[in-house]
Amino acid sequence: MDTISLIALLLTLSAGFSILNHHTLRVPVTIGVLVFSLLTSLLVMILNPLIPAYDLQALPRSVLGAINLPAALLNGALSLLLFAGAMQVDVGHLRAKLMSVTALSILGTVLAVAFLAVAAWCVFPLLGHAVPFTWCIVLGAILAPTDPVSVVGMLKRLGLPGPLQAVFAGESLFNDGVGVVIFGVTIGLATGDSQGVGASEIAMSFCREALGGGLLGAITGWIALRVLKGQRDPHIDLLTSLALATGTFSIANQLGMSGAIAVVVAGLCFGTSYSHSIFDEVSRKELDIAWTLIDEVLNVLLFMLIGFEILEITPHLFTVLATLAVIPLSIAVRALSVLFSTLPVHLRQWERGRVLGILTWGGLRGGISVSLALGLPHGDLRDLLLPVCYGVVVFTIIVQGLTMERVARRLYPSIASRSQ
Repeated sequence: MDTISLIALLLTLSAGFSILNHHTLRVPVTIGVLVFSLLTSLLVMILNPLIPAYDLQALPRSVLGAINLPAALLNGALSLLLFAGAMQVDVGHLRAKLMSVTALSILGTVLAVAFLAVAAWCVFPLLGHAVPFTWCIVLGAILAPTDPVSVVGMLKRLGLPGPLQAVFAGESLFNDGVGVVIFGVTIGLATGDSQGVGASEIAMSFCREALGGGLLGAITGWIALRVLKGQRDPHIDLLTSLALATGTFSIANQLGMSGAIAVVVAGLCFGTSYSHSIFDEVSRKELDIAWTLIDEVLNVLLFMLIGFEILEITPHLFTVLATLAVIPLSIAVRALSVLFSTLPVHLRQWERGRVLGILTWGGLRGGISVSLALGLPHGDLRDLLLPVCYGVVVFTIIVQGLTMERVARRLYPSIASRSQ
């Protein structure tokens, strides 16, 4: 299948699922597309053994192989998704809560990895299959990054406090990059590629990737804004922002830095007061519309591919039991990591309990986790961990994503009364 045919197929399916969702489920479009792609995949898996003359899974598997979700997301679409998300963040609120965002995205992510690794290492033998501790750390690294992109827009419509929205979005944007960095370190330890590497070297590598990526993003973002100063062509604004997102991501990866963190910082530069002084109202509106469209299209395609990736999974009794065990563990670990990472930060004025509830239930896992899991080296451990990761991701997106609005209204009754 050539490239244009592949793109046409993906866009046709995503449009069809979106229309079906609009006329039936009426849930957020990304979640609706995920549900219909899952149902389609399950139907193919059920019918395939009943029609032995034809391999119904051959076409979707060939499409998935051609796309290669881990490479397509981690080395491509991620730069655009993160940049689009960063542009929507209120930098003023983010600056005011910078300590909280930093604590959640760095310390919180590290704690989430450690807590889930220990919990899984203790639980898996009880289910009849011991998993090496290093691979439990890998599991923690895969499921640590949150992906509340599908919830942030809904939270804005609900009218949650601006600082809380900034913390919610800021953490999700930065911990994607932190999670990818931690995964790169832990997978090397698990496979033996990093044997003999000391803790100090790992810490230096982490700092180079995270801090170096942030500095690079700040530099490229500032350069882009200086280039755009004084001109009033919205098409040039869009082209320059596209070049900034993809170029920053590529340069960071070439320099051994975190492309995810670099592109987030570059995107945040477009939300500063300095950037608003550069763009006039019309240009800024057109730029925001263009990036909103890019963000929505890529998210729909991503969630549809997540639904089809179930065809790559062969379920077994252990993986089913392990998934059922890890789902509540992941929620508990999310709560503990949020609680302990924010202890050093003064949150009394935040009404800590309500914020903890929102951040815990809104800690969805998404495309990053699925891509990291699919990128595991082939073998028995991949066959065990992949279904577990996939099950947690699907549960958080569908169950937590669909109930997030109810949870937000319960915790913040004032927003419920304003929206009526």
